[in-house]
Amino acid sequence: MKREASLLVALFPILILIGMLTLNVLLFEDTLSGSNQIALLVAASIAGVIIFRLGYKWDNIRDNIVSTISSAMPSILILLLIGSLAGTWMISGVVPAMIYYGIDLISPKLFLFTAVIVSAIVSVATGSSWSTIATIGVALIGIGNAIGINEAVVAGAIISGAYFGDKMSPLSDTTNLAPAMAGTDLFTHIRYMTFTTIPSMTITLIAFLIIGFSSDFSGANINVENVKSAIDGTFNTSPLLFLVPVLLLTIIILKVPPLPALFIGTLLGGLFAVIFQPEIIIQISGISDNFAKASYFSVMKSMFGDVSLTTTEAAVNDLLSTSGMRGMLDTVWLILTAMVFGGMMEAGGLLKRITQPIIKYAKSTGSLVASTVVTCVFFNTTASDQYIALVVPGRMFRKTYQDKGLKPELLSRTLEDSGTMTSVLIPWNTCGATQSRILGVDTWAYAPYAFFNIISPLMTILFAYLNIKIRRIVSKTDKLND
Repeated sequence: MKREASLLVALFPILILIGMLTLNVLLFEDTLSGSNQIALLVAASIAGVIIFRLGYKWDNIRDNIVSTISSAMPSILILLLIGSLAGTWMISGVVPAMIYYGIDLISPKLFLFTAVIVSAIVSVATGSSWSTIATIGVALIGIGNAIGINEAVVAGAIISGAYFGDKMSPLSDTTNLAPAMAGTDLFTHIRYMTFTTIPSMTITLIAFLIIGFSSDFSGANINVENVKSAIDGTFNTSPLLFLVPVLLLTIIILKVPPLPALFIGTLLGGLFAVIFQPEIIIQISGISDNFAKASYFSVMKSMFGDVSLTTTEAAVNDLLSTSGMRGMLDTVWLILTAMVFGGMMEAGGLLKRITQPIIKYAKSTGSLVASTVVTCVFFNTTASDQYIALVVPGRMFRKTYQDKGLKPELLSRTLEDSGTMTSVLIPWNTCGATQSRILGVDTWAYAPYAFFNIISPLMTILFAYLNIKIRRIVSKTDKLND
C-alpha cells in the first residue's frame, strides 16, 4: 500500500542534491562536464530508495521517468541543431561578419543597452529565446569581447532581452502555455503582463546604461582594430553573409517549426561557407586538390565536431572555435539526468508533498502570488524544466485563485514572471544549461546580470502586495450593488 512521505523525508533528496552541487562548485572548474550530472543521479537514487519504501512499484516509477525524459526531447534535439548551426555559421563567416560590422556600428558605452534591445526585438519577432541567443546572442558575445566588456555582463544583457520576447511574444510556446494552464486567453494574458513587464524592463535598461557609462573602455580601440584586422584577414567578410540570419528569422516568423527551421539555417551556413570561404574550407579539411571533397568534409566537421581557426590575433582565435553537436553533449547529459531526478521526485509524490504547505498558508493575495512564485522557482530547481514549472503550479493554484475571486490572468502572469524567467538562472535546468553552453559563460557568472529575469518575479510579488492592477472576479450581485 502506498504511503505519503513526511515533509522532511520528501526534502531529503533535495538537501543532498544542494549539498553535492555546492561541493562541485568548490572542487571542480567545470561542473557541467560530469560532476553535476552525477550529483543529480545520486539524488535521484536516494529519492528512489524513499519511494520504494513508500510502496511504489518500479514499473510505475520507470514509466514516469521515461515520460519526463520524453518531454525534454524537443529541447535536446533543438540543442543539438543549435550546435551544428553555430559550426556552419562560424566557418561561413556569418558570425565573424556580425562581429566585424557590429564593432563599428555599436558604441561601447551603449553596447549593453543595445544588446538588450536587439535581443528583445529578435525574440519577440521569433518567439524563441533559444534561437535568439544561438544566433544574435553569439555575435553579441563576440562583439562584447572585442570591445573589452566582461562576457558575463554581456550574457546577462542578451538573456534579459531574449527572455523578454520569450515572455511577451504571441509566437512563444511559454506565452501560450501559461494562459492555457491558468484558464485565460492569449492576448488578455499578454496585455496584463505589460503592467509588470514594462517596469521590469525599464529598470533593466537603466541598469545596463549605468554599467555602460561607468565602464572604462580606454585602450579598447587598439584591441578592436586588431580584432577587425584578424577577421578581415581570415574571412571574406561581406554584407551578403547577413542573408543567412535574415532568411532564418524569416522562416521562423513564418511559423516554421524550430527543428526544421534550425536545420535549414545550418544548411544555409554550410552553403555560404562553400561559396564565400573557400580558403577556410581548405584550411579545415587539409584537402587542396578536390574542392568538392574538401567542402563536404569541412561542412560536415563543423556540424558535428571541433573546428578551430588560427588568425594573427590570439584573442580572436577563441572566438572562432566551435564544437558543433559534440560540444552540446555535456548539456544533453545534464538535461537527461535532471529529468531522471525530476521524474523520480514526481513519481513518488515527493514534489507534491513539499508544495502542500505552501498552498495551505497562502492567505492574502500577496502571499498567494509569492507562494506561486516560490513554487515555480522550486520546480525550475528540482524538476529542471520550465514547462513543468508552468504546468504543475498552474494546475495546483488554478482553483485557489478562483476560490479567492482572482481572475486567471493574475495566475498566468505570475507563472510567466517566475516560471519562464527563472528557468535560465538554474545551471542544471534545461534553459540554464543550454544558454550557458551556447554563450560559453557559466550560469552562475551571468545570473547576477540577468536583471530582467531577477526583477520580474520580484515585481509581480510587489504588485500583489501593494494591490496594484490586481484583477478580481466581479459577481452579478456586486455589479447590481454598484
